[in-house]
Amino acid sequence: MGRSVPGEFAYRKVYRYLQALIDQGEGSGFSRLPSLRVLSRRLRVSLATVQSAYSLLEEEGRVQCLPRSGYYAQGAGKAQAAMPWQPPAAAQPMLERTLLSHERRLARQRGYTTSPWEAPGSGRLRNAVAERYTRSSNQYWQAEHVQLAPDVPALLETLLAALALQGGTVLVHSPCCWQVLRTLARAGMRVLEVPPDSRGNPDLRALARLLACEPVCMLVMPSCLGMPQGRLLSLHVQQQLGQLLGQHPVWLLENDLDSEHCYSGPPNTRLRDWVDPRQLLVLGAFEAAVGAEAPYAYVLSHDVALARAFAERAFRFAPLRLQALAQMLGKGEIDAHLVRLRLDLQRRMQCLARALQLQFGQRVVLQIPEGGRSLWVRFRQPLPWESIAAALAGTALHALPGSQFSLQGRYPQYLALVWLGEQPGELQLALERLAQALELRCGRPAGASG
Repeated sequence: MGRSVPGEFAYRKVYRYLQALIDQGEGSGFSRLPSLRVLSRRLRVSLATVQSAYSLLEEEGRVQCLPRSGYYAQGAGKAQAAMPWQPPAAAQPMLERTLLSHERRLARQRGYTTSPWEAPGSGRLRNAVAERYTRSSNQYWQAEHVQLAPDVPALLETLLAALALQGGTVLVHSPCCWQVLRTLARAGMRVLEVPPDSRGNPDLRALARLLACEPVCMLVMPSCLGMPQGRLLSLHVQQQLGQLLGQHPVWLLENDLDSEHCYSGPPNTRLRDWVDPRQLLVLGAFEAAVGAEAPYAYVLSHDVALARAFAERAFRFAPLRLQALAQMLGKGEIDAHLVRLRLDLQRRMQCLARALQLQFGQRVVLQIPEGGRSLWVRFRQPLPWESIAAALAGTALHALPGSQFSLQGRYPQYLALVWLGEQPGELQLALERLAQALELRCGRPAGASG
């Protein structure tokens, strides 16, 4: 939040913090601001204090509150209607409570009086991440190889600048994580998409042609789980990708954001096992497992210039939060939670797939995913996105259009669906609203009696 002014009201501090977030996000296509609850916990102030800060920004015309959606930087309303946002992460109240409990205990034990931006927490978390990724004496990491950032976009922007890649050509597995895509686009990258084959794996022939013919500086590929399809990269595909990278030495940005969501547990092999570690950049984050209280992202790399760039960038973190995360990793609390989370995600996807097939029948094409929290569904008709967004507003069924996972207009008849509810009846009602938005009449016509 910057330096406090003596005697300044708490809501003014929150106000200035939000101003900084808005200024930082100017020019971005995604301008959603943190919720009241998230800011209250992050800044350790009351909900009323956060509400006062938002109200002041609303009066100034800098933010806009959209019903059932949240706060957005002013001017984002039209973009919100045209381009949806990532659905809210499923709440992880148990793990968030554990995180905050560790943080409070650390504060009591240490009688914390040092500057809130000092580095011990960063060092401990970096060491914990390095230990987590170390698998053998041949594949080991140290804290100096781990760099932290407040979130994924900030990390990628710093990484691209540090490696002098801005404006270069990058290949991405398509469909691709929208956060990664938008950050690459903002950095002026020339993004070429590697289409999937019939099994959802990257088309290796197309990839080989692009590597041979284009001035590629970076390849973005999933570690083991391709999202939003939720398909695992086979061992054969991993090995073939490794061979291609051996012939074409470009940076590999291995997307490890969703790897912990493989339903069968962490795979024995990852793409990084088959590539030169000098070419490797491993991208990860904590939010998918821990929740909104841990939005931090990280990258693992042996590159000295990258480490120096992050040190010069000097991101500010709350050290007790980082130390608490490090303790949770070290104690195995996150891993224990992930076991339960994988089972819950698999159950949700199976339930959603069954309900979709009952509601739409042959009008949809889908495969049960092998991991992740979204269901990748192809509809056999054009998709009126604005009608879909309006129909699902206020429900626990969230949708993102397939076009959001491509910069080249691919997947216009796809939706990535996420079910965050608990009651089958609520899911059925949401799907009926979706069917009405698509002007379908599945099963009995509306109003028919038994």
